[in-house]
Amino acid sequence: MASCPECENELDIELDEVEEGDVIACEECGTEFEVVGVEPLELARVDDELEEDDELYDEEEEEEG
Repeated sequence: MASCPECENELDIELDEVEEGDVIACEECGTEFEVVGVEPLELARVDDELEEDDELYDEEEEEEG
């Protein structure tokens, strides 16, 4: 069984039913993860991707100004 990378709570995931791109939320801490790999199961925190995009946008604005 997979566990949450944030709080280490066991995640209720059916490994044979998840696909890349699915979003899974931890019932304990509420953190959302995107499935980025199935074999083996790899999860990426959804918020991290948004923060990276924001940082890139901010850097582009600074270069233009």
